[in-house]
Amino acid sequence: MNRYFAQVEYKGTNYKGFQKQRNSKQTIQQKIEFALSKVANEKISIVCSGRTDAGVHATNQIVHFDSKSKREKKSWISGTNRYLPNDISLINMGKTSDDFHARFDAKKRTYIYIIKNSDVPLGIEFDNFLWIRSRLNEKQMNKAAKKLLGEQDFSSFRASGCQSKSVIRQIYKANVTRRGNYLIFEVTANAFLLNMIRIIVGTLIKVGRNEITPKDFENIIKKRDRKQAGRTIEAKGLYFVGPEYNNLDYKVNKVFVNELD
Repeated sequence: MNRYFAQVEYKGTNYKGFQKQRNSKQTIQQKIEFALSKVANEKISIVCSGRTDAGVHATNQIVHFDSKSKREKKSWISGTNRYLPNDISLINMGKTSDDFHARFDAKKRTYIYIIKNSDVPLGIEFDNFLWIRSRLNEKQMNKAAKKLLGEQDFSSFRASGCQSKSVIRQIYKANVTRRGNYLIFEVTANAFLLNMIRIIVGTLIKVGRNEITPKDFENIIKKRDRKQAGRTIEAKGLYFVGPEYNNLDYKVNKVFVNELD
């Protein structure tokens, strides 16, 4: 029995999230397990580094699985992609240690949220980004984002259906930058609460519209009250950029942020 890691990218628009569900076959996990099982000629179960919600995309999702099947790397990748839909792609894989765990070994996870901030509405890019017509103040948004840094209680950005036993999370990086007509919020943490990033972005947008100040944003965190924060923004602008490990070195699939203008 060998343990493998696989690096996957996908567009989450047409799926009900990553984690498989009893009442739906339209999940990322089910599609990947089906494809890998075809190639391995045995039932394959995968474990992911981060379970993305419905509509959320990923550029570097890491999964691990065990298999008795022996295939060359090229055969695994080409064979699996043959059975995957066009909006899911296995971009890299390889053998790893028997005790590697895609979820529990991940020390940090990074996401970005992209907003198209222009007068022109989205056409082809409709499912890729959130469109906001009014000009947002990215400098004030970035100032507010810095209030997220450190280990804190993030109850204010926690969805009501969240089942996590702890609301304490450690945020290592939080930036808002502008590239032409696009605003990119990048955040790195040890883990996230349900809808946490989307609620944070919804609140940062209020800062960008000058409805609240960065100080108000800080106070929202301190109040630990979901009602004080902004709305849960749409999932379509959210991308899982990937996890960081001490025991797995993989080549990060560069996101297309540098191409935005």
